[in-house]
Amino acid sequence: MLDAFLRRFSLVLMLVAAFTLSACSGDMDDLDQYINQIKARPGGRIEPLPEITPYEVFTYVADAEGFRSPFVPDAPQAASGAAAGSTRPDPERSREFLEQFSLDTLRMVGTLELGGTNFGLVQTSDGLVHRVVPGNYMGQNDGRIVAVNESEIELIEIISDGIGGYLEREAAVGLDN
Repeated sequence: MLDAFLRRFSLVLMLVAAFTLSACSGDMDDLDQYINQIKARPGGRIEPLPEITPYEVFTYVADAEGFRSPFVPDAPQAASGAAAGSTRPDPERSREFLEQFSLDTLRMVGTLELGGTNFGLVQTSDGLVHRVVPGNYMGQNDGRIVAVNESEIELIEIISDGIGGYLEREAAVGLDN
């Protein structure tokens, strides 16, 4: 009984498969006609590839045609790093609150004059406003405030020169309009 059932089932399954496969081989005359139309079209002109200019090789030789080697530090920069031995961040100085913020996150929002002293008003990213005067520090590069005026707070930052020394760099935080 089970054998008869399996035979009938396999026969029905083969008939369904044959019917399904025969349905896939439908009329493809319209597809063949479309392909022939596309092939009959005249070919277009293909633009030539752009001409590639060959790379010019340059061999770096010390003082070749007045160029300095890019693999040797620049002499003025190395001299300023060595001569400016006193230009170093002070590791013993206690850090001020505004030194935890980078300068691009601080905004000058105004000035305030109290008792003849001109304060700069600096807003941090958390919205708090702080008063600063020349001599205070702010920014993450040991930025010492040297001047406060109505339009900006001027600083001198101490940054690494990349060859073991330090350089002073001018920076400013402008009034936010």
